Amino acid sequence: MSTPHTAQVEFLPLAEAYLDEIMDTELEAYPEPWSRSMFLEEIRNNRSYFYVMLLEGSLAGYGGFWLVLDEAHITSVTVVKRFRGQGLGRRLTLHLLEVARRAGARTATLEVRESNRKAQNLYETLGFRQIARRRGYYPKSGEDALVMLLELDQSTLDGADAGGQSRS
Repeated sequence: MSTPHTAQVEFLPLAEAYLDEIMDTELEAYPEPWSRSMFLEEIRNNRSYFYVMLLEGSLAGYGGFWLVLDEAHITSVTVVKRFRGQGLGRRLTLHLLEVARRAGARTATLEVRESNRKAQNLYETLGFRQIARRRGYYPKSGEDALVMLLELDQSTLDGADAGGQSRS
């Protein structure tokens, strides 16, 4: 079996068939998980670009963004627990950034929990920078969110291996 860095990764548009597995991961991964109806809305929303990431046919992650004018607002980047720590979050994020750039986005923004240093480090290595703080953004915990921004241009993603195939 290949390692996740070299394995065949496939990106497919979010579909209802993946929601049971996604909900299991949401409940494990987040103190304030999205509901099933939120994911169904992502499927219906024409501003939403939401994908599942399959590693050799198994759900390995999911993520997406909303395109508003020329801004891609990343709403989720999530890797299934058994696949974490293997570079797949980077591959998923790079895929989202490439799709956003091709869709006409000039910037990408996201919110990340102040306590989530792993995610912040990933985003920083991709060139994101913190531009703001949203105090008490997460209602259950009252935790702050850091707002991060990346300017998208061709050079942002040149040479970056987003890996895998995309059917968008």
